[in-house]
Formats: sequence, C-alpha cells, structure tokens
Amino acid sequence: MGCCRASALQSFAEDFWRWRAFNQPFSSDDIPRIERPAGFTPDWSRAAIERRRREYSAFFEKWKQLDAPSFDIHDRVDYRLLGSALARVHWELDVSPAWQRDPQFYLFQTLGAVQEARLAGESDRSILQSIPHILADAKTNLTDIRAPFARLAMEQLKDVRTRVSDQKAVEALEDFRNWIQRQPASPNTAAGREAYSFFLREVALLPYTPEEMLEISRQEFDRAVAFESFERNRNSGLPELPLFRSTEAQIERCQRDEANVRRFLMEHRILTVPDWIPHYRYAAIRPELEALSGFSEMDIFRKSEGIRFIPPPSDKLGYFARSMAQDPRADMVHEGVPGHYFQLALGWAHEDPIRRHYYDSSANEGIGFYSEEMMLQAGYFDDSPRTREMIYSYMRLRALRVEVDVKLATGEFTIAQAANYLGRTVPMDAATAGNEAATFASIPGQAISYQIGKTQILRFLAHARLQQGANFRLQGFHDFLWKNGNVPIALQEEEYLWRP
Repeated sequence: MGCCRASALQSFAEDFWRWRAFNQPFSSDDIPRIERPAGFTPDWSRAAIERRRREYSAFFEKWKQLDAPSFDIHDRVDYRLLGSALARVHWELDVSPAWQRDPQFYLFQTLGAVQEARLAGESDRSILQSIPHILADAKTNLTDIRAPFARLAMEQLKDVRTRVSDQKAVEALEDFRNWIQRQPASPNTAAGREAYSFFLREVALLPYTPEEMLEISRQEFDRAVAFESFERNRNSGLPELPLFRSTEAQIERCQRDEANVRRFLMEHRILTVPDWIPHYRYAAIRPELEALSGFSEMDIFRKSEGIRFIPPPSDKLGYFARSMAQDPRADMVHEGVPGHYFQLALGWAHEDPIRRHYYDSSANEGIGFYSEEMMLQAGYFDDSPRTREMIYSYMRLRALRVEVDVKLATGEFTIAQAANYLGRTVPMDAATAGNEAATFASIPGQAISYQIGKTQILRFLAHARLQQGANFRLQGFHDFLWKNGNVPIALQEEEYLWRP
C-alpha cells in the first residue's frame, strides 16, 4: 500500500508541475527557474483566473486524499512540499493577489517575460505581440490598486519608448501608464499580519512568528556590525579594492575564481563538486538586456550553464554591482559556486522529480547567504581583507532585510521609511535602497529568506553534529543540504535526523 501511495504522490506531482508551468506568474525572483512550454505567453484574463481557481481547488482536494500514515519520511516530506506549492498558488490568487493590487505585476508578465526570453536567447516576438491583450486584462483586474506600487510602475514605464522597439507594445504600455495615473489607489501596501502569517506557516513552512524573526534579525544585525567593526579596525590603513579596468578583465577573473573555488571546496572537504556541474561565468551585458534592466535579474540559470550579465566597471554602480566589480568572489559564493547556480544544478539532477521542481526562496537564499560566511570562516577570503569587509556588510544588509520585510508586511513601515532605514543603516545608495524596499513590499516574505534560511541551517548543523558526535562529517552534511537545497530547511532537518 505504501508503495502505491508513493507512486500516486509522484503521479499527482507530475500533473501539478505540468499545470504550474502554464500558470505560474513571472516575477523578479531569480530562484523559481521553470521550463515554460514552447511558445508560452501569459494569460491573466478573468476567465483564466477563474479557471486557475477551479483547477487549484481540484488539485487541493486530490492532495488531501493522498495523505497516508504509511508514507516513509522521504515521502512525508514530499507530501508536505506539494502542500506548500499548493499554498503558494492560493497565496498568489487570493491571499495576496498582486494581480488585483499591483500594476507592476503586469510589467513582469509583459516586459519581465520579454526579458527572460532574451536572457535565454529565445525569441520574444510572441510575448511582445501579447502585450496589448495582457494590459487590457490588467485594466479589468486591477480593482484594488495600491498607490506606492502604482507610482513605481509609472516610473518604470516613463521611458518605455527607448526600451522596447515593438510599436504596438509601446503604445499599449504608454496607454497603461496613463490609465494607472487616472485610477483611485489606496496608500496601504501592507499584506497584513494574518496574510503574512499564512505565508510563513503554509507556504514557506517556517517555524517562526514575525516577532521571533525580528528578534533573530536584531541579534544578527548586532553580530554583523560588531564583526565588521573588528575587521575594519584590523584593516586600518589598507588600500581599498580597486575596480577592474575593463569588463573583459572582470570576466577573466571570474572564470579563474570559479575554477579555484571548486578546488577549494574539495581540498578543504567542505562540499563535493561533481565534474559534470556546468560552469558559472560572467558575460558582458548586451544592449537588448540592458534596455529592460530592473524587470529581471541579469542572469540565466539553466541545466547547461549559469551566466550573469555584468555592466562595465564604474564607480557609479550600485551596492552589489560595485562589489562584483572589485572582487567577483563576493558574488560567486552566493550566486555561482557554491551558491545558487551550483545548488540548482544539483537540484535539477535529483532522482526525486518532486524535489527537482519544487522551489522555496527561504531554502535557496538561505543556502546562498550561509555560503558567504561559511567560505569566510573556511579561509577563502583570507587573502583579501577588504573583501571580508564586504561579506560582513552583506551580513548586515541581510539581517536588516528581515526587519524591513516584517514591518512592511505588518504595516509598521511605509516604502519610503523602509528605504530611508536601509539607506542610512546598511549604508547603501538611495537608488538601491529604494528598489530593495519596493521589491520587499510587493513580494512579502521574500526578503526574510536570506537571514531566516541561514539561521535555520546553523541550527540544523548544530543538531546534526550533536546527534552524530564523532561520526559527523561536514562535507557529508553539506552534500545532503545542497542536493536537497530546494526543500525548506525545517523539512530537511526532520528527514536528515529521522530515527524510526
């Protein structure tokens, strides 16, 4: 019976993931990389939304019937993963319906979708042709517009004629901007405590209340400030890191660092690096990609390669891009190897299809953030004191993100207050701070993923070492963590430490 139940679970998952590929909205999150059907174009007509609701309800009822005490620990985790994926659909459609509140949502379904096609080297023609229809549906759907999101969408569209060449698409986008300007809008962007708690509990499967997360963030912020202060004092009088002289020099350095970090992980028995893992590399940003910057991360992660498109080195670059133009390793350990791309490549090769398809930013971003300090403590940045300062600065930002996310979601912060808080406390440039705050407000629950995911991993590691004692091996622990890196950390810990 248990075997039949597990087979039914996999069959259900196959149907659900196929359905999800047709129905998952585009977003600014760089983690949920899914393979869309050929020629796919978004459909957010009212008929499509009502159809999604009906199909979601049918999936949910079928999922509930699959629950079985006979499941072993692996299948129980898979069952809960599917429950989380279903909860995310409910979150998107009805709990926090950006399709009703946020005009930016439709910019991601149009220009964001165009950008993803361009990043992948695919034709964007069908998506460009669909833009007038998508925006016509947007005008019907946006019945509860939030003013800060409307202002951000209008700002993003102010120079659209210089960013998109398709005339009909441009006309539709400019008309949409004018339409937004005329609509009544609420100043409130808060998701609300009840909705936010639903996300934490049912979607992200996190074991913390908002108040507990605030306490975690305050402790980690204090820790990051103290460690950065120690590092700065130690480095007093040392020169700042120079910018690369050219994009080509930055690309060449990334290629060399990527090979070196693989050796470092293996030689120090930190993490197994299979030979088949494709390489992560930099490439010069192409004009057609730069034209739509802001609608998607400037990278493409897929089974064959991981590429981050970079601008020319400049002292005018924002917070993260500037650090990458000084030392690519600061980016490498989070986004490349052993970070996101490496972890996703392992996940795509997982023998369990459910775990290949499932994603959750709390786990993915938690691993990426954990990688930074893990590599710092392992000695990877010993040769560059100023890069160590960068890592501590990142730590400070990620701790602050929790506080900002929680307070935006519960209504304690406006977007302007959050941007000001980030700008003066990290510190960071006003443009990056404003973009961070606006993004966090529009996708509540995402900004917590870095710090809260990392905190869970540290607790998981401590529990594993205490349980296994002298038999504990860091490399073995990390191999399990990375292979199952799409799975929420609480479920990973439950499975790894399970004793029948």
